[in-house]
Amino acid sequence: MSSSIRLMLTGGGTGGHLFPAIATAEALCERMPGSKILFVGTKRKMDKTSLEHYGYAITSIHSMGLKGKNIFSLFKGLAVLPLSCLEAAFHILRFRPHLVVGVGGYVTGPVIAMARILGKPTLIHEQNSVPGLANRKLAPLAEKVCLSLPGSEKWFPPSKIVLTGNPVRNAILTLAQKKEQKKSGKLTLLVLGGSLGAHRVNELVIEAFGQGSGVLRNVKVIHQTGTNDAELVAAAYKKHTIEATVAPFFNDMASLYAEADLLVSRAGATTLAEIAVLGKPAILIPYPYAADNHQEKNAEYYVQGGGAIMFVEKELTAEKLKKTLEELFSDKNKLQTMGTAMHSKAFPDATRRIVDECLKSIASKTQNPKPKTQNLS
Repeated sequence: MSSSIRLMLTGGGTGGHLFPAIATAEALCERMPGSKILFVGTKRKMDKTSLEHYGYAITSIHSMGLKGKNIFSLFKGLAVLPLSCLEAAFHILRFRPHLVVGVGGYVTGPVIAMARILGKPTLIHEQNSVPGLANRKLAPLAEKVCLSLPGSEKWFPPSKIVLTGNPVRNAILTLAQKKEQKKSGKLTLLVLGGSLGAHRVNELVIEAFGQGSGVLRNVKVIHQTGTNDAELVAAAYKKHTIEATVAPFFNDMASLYAEADLLVSRAGATTLAEIAVLGKPAILIPYPYAADNHQEKNAEYYVQGGGAIMFVEKELTAEKLKKTLEELFSDKNKLQTMGTAMHSKAFPDATRRIVDECLKSIASKTQNPKPKTQNLS
């Protein structure tokens, strides 16, 4: 096998898809310096913005989702598929990857399919407990299917499954290993609504702090609001004289995690993997419209282990959230116990496991090239 690898990663649409891919790229380049990485994503601004921050080469293809679409959008998505496949084939032939890895999202379909047709080894990684449509359909084309959580095996061919966990970025792993002390002496709540924000979560948290007294008055809040709610949320904390740092998005998540004693968060797979590695207790409010209700299923794995408390959004009130926050912040032993339980559900070596599988797939292809057909004429 070459001392450097040409790896093509495809997926996107949310940070939850992209960050595991970034973690995989980081780990491969660290293990095999000189390796080349190409991300093939969607044309959405989020994909480009997230990846440019890490300095990797990026390209995109035209692609549209098919699941849950109205008849017009479905036909439009099907009509663009031939172009998607041609573009995917062009990028594969130009980049000449040793391996193509799909991390979920509709863009992965054309890329993995064309990689298989062009004879490139393929691997897919599923972050969620309930796999997305793209990964379910692509599993027969992949040499390996890497899973993040126990319980999702039933969706895939048993011979292809490897339970690896969900890759976590280097900055988060470094923080977990250092176990740095907080800079602030105050109890701190970190609120994350996911890469798209979460309006209802934002409302519930600021209403809870508005009603709160005693312990909540002494809690510092770091709140990622998403694009639309930053001013609203900042004004609410100011009104209630709560010390708060508010922004639509934060790039340096490691420093925020370091300060957090407790999180209120959606239940995206990547966020859960990160806070599990760090041993951070959480109140989880799954996104109610996630495909196949996968966020609730994600959360259950950590709730059953004792590391998190879950509320269904439609059943949660500001009063109930306030009471839960006050109970947890009043009991440091409870927070510590939950943090330990959360860490017990982590896969800190997930990235290494996935890179191992990548290198095995490449080695297998190198050692067992496609046999040449004999000319019998």
